[in-house]
Amino acid sequence: MTLFNHKASELQALLHKKEISIADLTAESFKRIEAVDADVNAFLALNKEKATAQSSEMDQVPFEQRGPLFGMPIGVKDNIVTEGLETTSASKILQGFNPIYDATVVHKLRAAGLVTVGKLNMDEFAMGSSNENSAYKITRNPWDLDRVPGGSSGGSAASVAAGEVPFSLGSDTGGSIRQPAAFCGVVGMKPTYGRVSRYGLIAFASSLDQIGPITRTVEDNAFLLEAISGVDASDTTSANVDVPSFVKSLTGDIKGLRIAVPSEYLGEGVGEAAKQSVLDALKVLETLGATWEEVSLPHSKYGLATYYLLSSSEASSNLARFDGIRYGFRADNVGSLMDLYKKTRAQGFGDEVKRRIMLGTYSLSAGSYDAYYKKAQQVRTLIKNDFDQVFEKYDVIIGPTTPTPAFKVGEKNDDPLTMYANDILTIPVNLAGVPGISIPCGFADGMPLGLQIIGKHFDEATIYRVAHAYEQATSFHKQTPQIWEGAK
Repeated sequence: MTLFNHKASELQALLHKKEISIADLTAESFKRIEAVDADVNAFLALNKEKATAQSSEMDQVPFEQRGPLFGMPIGVKDNIVTEGLETTSASKILQGFNPIYDATVVHKLRAAGLVTVGKLNMDEFAMGSSNENSAYKITRNPWDLDRVPGGSSGGSAASVAAGEVPFSLGSDTGGSIRQPAAFCGVVGMKPTYGRVSRYGLIAFASSLDQIGPITRTVEDNAFLLEAISGVDASDTTSANVDVPSFVKSLTGDIKGLRIAVPSEYLGEGVGEAAKQSVLDALKVLETLGATWEEVSLPHSKYGLATYYLLSSSEASSNLARFDGIRYGFRADNVGSLMDLYKKTRAQGFGDEVKRRIMLGTYSLSAGSYDAYYKKAQQVRTLIKNDFDQVFEKYDVIIGPTTPTPAFKVGEKNDDPLTMYANDILTIPVNLAGVPGISIPCGFADGMPLGLQIIGKHFDEATIYRVAHAYEQATSFHKQTPQIWEGAK
């Protein structure tokens, strides 16, 4: 048994009894990172000196002044800026960049009393589904080091699955929280677009990106989302809606809940193990009083093409700011300003980033705009309308998070289209802007499978209620990879 086998409420009870200290929790995190991260490669930068000093100071704060997450260690994805702690978005072009401000979510973490342990590896600029696109290292899946942890928030999911931290933050543009959460057997929530401020998130696709929490239990996830949610004057796309107590929604009562199961999410391309895990999960939910029916989301088959046109178009615009002039990497031996731009971007960006910039630039060009970008925006509206129509009758939509369990490192590197298809079940959620969560629901070949629960706009509370009821009725979330044994 390790400290991080406990959820936050249990750790707070131990702190209150003075059986452990916040300094102990922080030390435990760094001890486990030292023991396993040479194999997992989840962290890009550590904050050991500041975190250790901070935890000692926090132990002096009276218990009545502490919140539910006070003193908990957390890892932060490397595309979320942290003052004085290197933030690279896992790209060579931002090597050595030390931000002079914190992202809004990092401010909120500090306010809630969490201790930032370090920055987590990812696919470069969040472009990828496997974490093999980082400029620095390949993160490995703690369940099987020969397999990928998913992406782009692979470091965020792997760090929690490996027991290095009990909490992490990721970002989700087309499934980048939920897919790695499924691959690594943890809980990952992509909130409604606008629920969490994007200020300080290095942009990939601004109309799709959303920061969210990754944890081992649904309750911990609800606590963390509550801490980072809310309107922000620095982000005009953040929504001025109330932030409910998500934890209070974890009643276990789902009697009368109406579940929609899209036929497209159990159709061609989805593995038998993933299908069966969903059908088994639906049986569990039925015993708890829910009902389900098969529905159709007819335009979801266009989601993949729509997503890659729109996200790449936005990326080509967002990444234009990285030119070697103001911060980060700058190419040597240049003959002119234009030469500086060309060489810096050619040397600083990886292949996947270049591929998407080229696709986006082409789809925004004068001769292609109407045929590609405009058409993709129209299809996006149709996809959103599909969700709206289903939610008129049903409370949540349920399906698998991924078509298969995690694949081997290097297995799909030469086939970008097959790699892109890994997000086929998660992408429509981002296009529609609705919230979705992935929770553990089974295993195939010893690797975790994820159940995706999708809800109405700003109705994360219902998603959490369903996820928690299922979690309490099963034991998948209690299982840990063998790597935990070596870190004790």
